Amino acid sequence: MKESHIILSTNPAVFSTDDLPEIDYVQFWQELSSLMQDENNHVVAYFPLLHDDNKWNFICAVADDNKKNIRVYSHTCLREHAKLESLTPNINSIHIFEREMHENHGIEFPGNPWLKPVRWPYNRHESNSCMNNYPFFNIESKDLHQVGVGPVHAGVIEPGYFRFICSGETVHHLEIHLGYQHRGVEELFVSKSNYQQKAILSESIAGDTAVGHSLCYSQLIEQLASASVSESLSKERTIALELERIAIHIGDTAALCADIAYQLGQVVCESLRTVVINTTQFWCGNRLGKGFIRPGGTYYPITKKITDEILKNLEYVETRFKEMAAHLYSMPGTLTRFDGIGQVSKEQGIRAGLTGMAARMCGIKRDIRTSHPFQAFKNINYEPAVFNSGDVLARALLRRAEISKSIQLIRDIIDDIVSGDFSNGTDKTPDYNMSLKPDSACISMTEGWRGEIVHVAVTDNAGNICKYKITDPSLHNWTGLALAVRNQEISDFPICNKSFNLSYCGYDL
Repeated sequence: MKESHIILSTNPAVFSTDDLPEIDYVQFWQELSSLMQDENNHVVAYFPLLHDDNKWNFICAVADDNKKNIRVYSHTCLREHAKLESLTPNINSIHIFEREMHENHGIEFPGNPWLKPVRWPYNRHESNSCMNNYPFFNIESKDLHQVGVGPVHAGVIEPGYFRFICSGETVHHLEIHLGYQHRGVEELFVSKSNYQQKAILSESIAGDTAVGHSLCYSQLIEQLASASVSESLSKERTIALELERIAIHIGDTAALCADIAYQLGQVVCESLRTVVINTTQFWCGNRLGKGFIRPGGTYYPITKKITDEILKNLEYVETRFKEMAAHLYSMPGTLTRFDGIGQVSKEQGIRAGLTGMAARMCGIKRDIRTSHPFQAFKNINYEPAVFNSGDVLARALLRRAEISKSIQLIRDIIDDIVSGDFSNGTDKTPDYNMSLKPDSACISMTEGWRGEIVHVAVTDNAGNICKYKITDPSLHNWTGLALAVRNQEISDFPICNKSFNLSYCGYDL
């Protein structure tokens, strides 16, 4: 019997698009519906390619967290009046992919409960679809009222509009309305021919995840070019990724302290975050890690001086953060504001397709470092921290647990480096002139601090990138925030929002 899909067992992984079997949509619909009954499976990418003037060729990738592989499916349909029976009623988490394909390409999905816009890209299929005619959800009742927040926010928060339907102070429904920036990032990955420009672009997908996204891009390019990197460089990249995770988690803890008016916790955590990002700056010259991750090599090989600085600073940060966290999570005032607030159940998380820490806080053991290991994680038996209560407290405690695990992970990696030989500048420098495999596709995943980052590139017969798809964890996890505030007082929204700390720009590609 002909195989209906191909299986990829590595991350990142390349396959020939000619080797991808094409099945009819009925079979695809049935197989995916069956596959997604297992909570270990989740869709990481689903998008169409214009095969010729008359036909869409769809690629769908499903990650299996248990078997640690990715199944890739393909089906086609005619471009004119394209209609495909919706999978959303069976697989709730696929709604975002169907809505995106409808908005970008005009593909219809009969049976989808609501094909509302995702982000209003500048090249959307229906140009008349705009902010002013967005189909907000409404409940007709004299006892309910609506509250609008945004899109302009104080400070440096990016544009986003939140519409609450409330009964008194209780939130019945929150609709999150994004898409104000129209950046065209995926199109730039195709139109830019200079691979150095693309590397810089990858750091700007979500500015607070520069390392996570640039690493995802760089390992994708290396895989498409059959270029290997040294074990030392893989370890260095992993350290940089975990430093980014530590810094953001401590910064988010500071924000949570600010929201409950615990100023001491706020200023201590802010100062500790500064120590961590200054450590990254000491290493590569940029506090956010920009310029550090590049395909093929590095400008900043690790040295004894750098490892000593990392270990010294992490010891200081760990000691002070543990002390502050012990105070924070034993205070009645903290527990009153965190415990039981903004709960998301495991069932809701699975149906919404939550990833990363948004999944792990409600009992879903989903972590790419474990399920689809990459870089140094291929040789590390990483066990993620998982909480079950799904509330603000779980999201806060998960950050504390991940900070501790990341610090120990960095120490272990540095021990391996020190026991061997430092590269002392002998690592290759970045290569921006790699030749990519023609008629191929590559799926690359990393576990950023928010969660699962997915980059997919498809090349044409000349080896040029003709399609680039990005999935930041925020694409799925904004739904988690909307679920978290249901039946909460509207005054709980700020702390629920900070406990997720999702990306506006990572969503608005």
